[in-house]
Amino acid sequence: MSLVKEFSTIVKQDEPLAPYTYLKIGGPARYFAEPTTVEQLRALLVRARNEGLAVYVLGGGSNVLVRDEGVNGLVIRTTAPAFRTIDVRDNLVSAGAGTSLWSTIRAAAERRLAGLELLAGIPGTVGGAVRMNAGGRFGDIGQFTQSVTVMDWDGEIHVLERADLNFEYRDSGIDEPIILSATFALEEDDPVAIARRMKKVWITKKATQPLTFQSAGCIFKNVRGLSAGALIEQAGLKGYRVGSAEVSERHANFIIAHPGCTARDVLRLIDLIRERVKAKFGVELELEIKIW
Repeated sequence: MSLVKEFSTIVKQDEPLAPYTYLKIGGPARYFAEPTTVEQLRALLVRARNEGLAVYVLGGGSNVLVRDEGVNGLVIRTTAPAFRTIDVRDNLVSAGAGTSLWSTIRAAAERRLAGLELLAGIPGTVGGAVRMNAGGRFGDIGQFTQSVTVMDWDGEIHVLERADLNFEYRDSGIDEPIILSATFALEEDDPVAIARRMKKVWITKKATQPLTFQSAGCIFKNVRGLSAGALIEQAGLKGYRVGSAEVSERHANFIIAHPGCTARDVLRLIDLIRERVKAKFGVELELEIKIW
């Protein structure tokens, strides 16, 4: 029985992925699944492994560039209610992988729990944020993560405690294909102080990032303490365009997708940026965005 027939209620074939990403560009997924339960997710994962299908997990789509050709595999989107739970107990906030990071930050703040407000303005889901150890100048999510619940390729569920996790810059060290949820250890604080810090983070982001444009967050990782955005700006690339893809005038580590932009435009611009920065500074820029 084909994958589409066996999972007819949750699997689509040749589903366009552009609407699910922040860049709004790219081709379709060969198979696209939105499981509604952990059991369905397990069955999909095991079936994909047995058939040798590549598996891609899509959260909020804020850190993904899909090629124009699309994805020859199974794309799983874990944003059903079963994967968007939030539970607050004492100083611990547990959130499903499909929960938006903003909803989790807000839930913590409402319970007078501090820490996550430093991540305000970072788009996407909890699962994606934990996977890449999302963060910025004010901190990263790894410093607050107490445990992460994951699913392995056999569909078995494991809890990775703090000692099992290896958070580094834009990396969690998690090898399992599926993140189901994460628990954050926070500290109680004055709600006015929490709100003040959150406002400061928001103001900083609005002043320095092109939040009103179609983009996907930072394209490159910082290098050995050097700002990738500063290197790109010093290479004279602010405002540079390839097709309908443009290096942001506000923050050079953002690429804006103007109307008519294709993934090929963005990829060509990425290659040009890397070449110019390497030629001028001898620095190899490493991608932060994921390319499918």
